[in-house]
Amino acid sequence: MPRNSPHMQANVGAVASTVPQEQRAQRDARHDRLFSWLLKGCALLVLACLLGAAGATLWGGRHAFGTFGWHFLVSATWDPGSDTYGALVPVYGTLMTSLIALIIAVPVSFGVALYLSEVAPPWLRTPVASAIELLAGIPSIIYGMWGLFIFAPFFADHIKPWLTNYLGNKPDDGKLSWVAQHTFLGKLFGSDYPFGASILTAGIVLAVMIIPFISSVMREVFQTVPTRLKESAYALGSSTWEVSWDIVLPYTRSAVIGGIFLGLGRALGETMAVTFVLGNAMQLSPSILDPGASIASTIANQFSEAAGLQKSTLMALAFLLFVVTFFVLLIARWMLRQLAHKEGR
Repeated sequence: MPRNSPHMQANVGAVASTVPQEQRAQRDARHDRLFSWLLKGCALLVLACLLGAAGATLWGGRHAFGTFGWHFLVSATWDPGSDTYGALVPVYGTLMTSLIALIIAVPVSFGVALYLSEVAPPWLRTPVASAIELLAGIPSIIYGMWGLFIFAPFFADHIKPWLTNYLGNKPDDGKLSWVAQHTFLGKLFGSDYPFGASILTAGIVLAVMIIPFISSVMREVFQTVPTRLKESAYALGSSTWEVSWDIVLPYTRSAVIGGIFLGLGRALGETMAVTFVLGNAMQLSPSILDPGASIASTIANQFSEAAGLQKSTLMALAFLLFVVTFFVLLIARWMLRQLAHKEGR
């Protein structure tokens, strides 16, 4: 066969084209491996930072854990003069303020998200949604100053007297209401403290802070519901509430729970806003109208002047806050997995 025949030229061209393709495939595979290693390094870096923060706080609080043992978790004593410390008051304050914030914020956030996604006219949705996103970006110290100078005095003058007189066991006229006599609300809303700083005040301020976060997440996931599902429900005669409760919420249940726990994580670790309005009293009281303390506010108030065992105790509190937040997020993941299992995913 002649060298310059068309068949020979085609074979040479095929071989020549095969070589660059193999080189390109090897190069792409090498780049894919590098990209995979880079992503794995980023993930491991986050994990290393997480473990490093937990290990640093645990190592810093080892002296407190070794001195007080498990009694540190159940003791309400906080006496720097005798170097005796307990974590019960800060842990209780952290959990109570976050729980109050969640009880207030979740229904309000659900209503806001539902209004913006299902009820509000189109010309109003964008401005209100932008305002909510702006509220999420306000620094926490601004909320704390608002709570200290505006909301706490208003709470002490108008809301707290009503709660103590009609729900608490320490009314101004000395006459206990039926609610205070026959329910646990008497102790929960009974207080002699005259000022507005309290666990309830801190919980309300935290609720105002986390409402933009939760409502933004809910609004985004509500908008992912297929329009055909909602239109089919409306065509069958369902009301807006029925469509929202039976169609929208079940479809986005997992994401809604994730958004709620995202707001809860923000509330658990909040420092400045809580420090302004909580009262920072290291005393355990059954009343949410009395001042209290949280883990974050205790660390912020005392760490600059702490030394020795007190400093180790504050580091131990930081580790406890890490543990509490970790378990909250773990519960959230467990709930999401259970929901996914029920939905057959």
